[in-house]
Amino acid sequence: MARKTLLYDFHVEKLGATMGEFGGWEVPMLYKSAIEEHMIVRTDVGIFDVSHMGRIRFRGPDVMELIQYLYTKDMKKVKEGWMSGPTLALNQWARVKDDEMLYKISDEEWLVVANAPYREKMINYFKKVIEEKKLKVEVEDLTFNLAMIAIQGPKVEEVFEKVGAKEFNDLHTLEFRYNTVFAGEKIFLISRSGWTGEDGFEIWAEPPAMIRIYEKLLEAGAKPVGTIARDTLRIEMGFVLGEHEYGEDPTRFPNAISLRYGLGAIDWHKHGFAGEEALRAYRREGVKWIRVGLRFRKKDGRVVPRTGYKIYIDDVEVGWITSGTYSPYLKRGVAQAYIEAPYAVFGETVEVQIRNKRYEAKIVDFPLVPGRPVVK
Repeated sequence: MARKTLLYDFHVEKLGATMGEFGGWEVPMLYKSAIEEHMIVRTDVGIFDVSHMGRIRFRGPDVMELIQYLYTKDMKKVKEGWMSGPTLALNQWARVKDDEMLYKISDEEWLVVANAPYREKMINYFKKVIEEKKLKVEVEDLTFNLAMIAIQGPKVEEVFEKVGAKEFNDLHTLEFRYNTVFAGEKIFLISRSGWTGEDGFEIWAEPPAMIRIYEKLLEAGAKPVGTIARDTLRIEMGFVLGEHEYGEDPTRFPNAISLRYGLGAIDWHKHGFAGEEALRAYRREGVKWIRVGLRFRKKDGRVVPRTGYKIYIDDVEVGWITSGTYSPYLKRGVAQAYIEAPYAVFGETVEVQIRNKRYEAKIVDFPLVPGRPVVK
């Protein structure tokens, strides 16, 4: 049975949200219109409840040794008060267990945000590694104590000024403040970050304070946005989602290099992380699959490519779609896909089988929307 988000009653009783299951949680899927909510984030300011994300704290003298082993990015380079990520936790086949964001509070205290479906799996994995390596690290699950929201959109600074929180407009992208006050409310954390490609912030706070913050942001002009719009926004940006773009099964998912993750998620100068041997072997040998974007023709209207649809070139099956949607911003179908490396040429055209018809789509790089992201 799905868990209810910490703000469940607020969404249902105060905002009239349509709730649905995502990642084992009942979350607000939409409030009025997914397309309208999508465009609110691209042109104005929207608020997401992302309390279903896993929030985990590491504390202890061996935290650095632990996270240097767990992740493909070099965490020694991170300064206090800054986030690092997304970075990848790999298994022995160089497949991705999870992509995660890390927050450095001090040398001996870090926070991790894990994807909702993988929270329990990752906590068990962390504890297993700690035990095997005999590390002094405490793992604390904060997910059920703190709510988390994301405020995203090009007018977010105007909203912050209206609620009396303009001091946070000085934060740089991926910078955060810890144990502070926002709009008169005590909060656990605020960071300049998000998952939409737009400028924005994420706030962690206890549920009663979070509801008061939510109401203040709404009064200042922000609008509630549901999980459906969150998914279409991330597809437009080319951001990956576990169970669609990556997973641990080597018979289903290509290795981590095929993701073309970018953002420095893999630091090839670093040594000693889990999955390194297999990952370097793939780097030497080359990859079979490459993750690319697909942009459908505008004249095909609201064609909606879905996960698993097959991709062809001259009747040769060359790949499959991992995530697809109708893009409200581009007014056409868009998708993320794995295509066999020899065929993954930007600018080339492929055909996608959608039910009993094939539609043309152009292979493009990410993001799928031009001129994004708008961040500081």
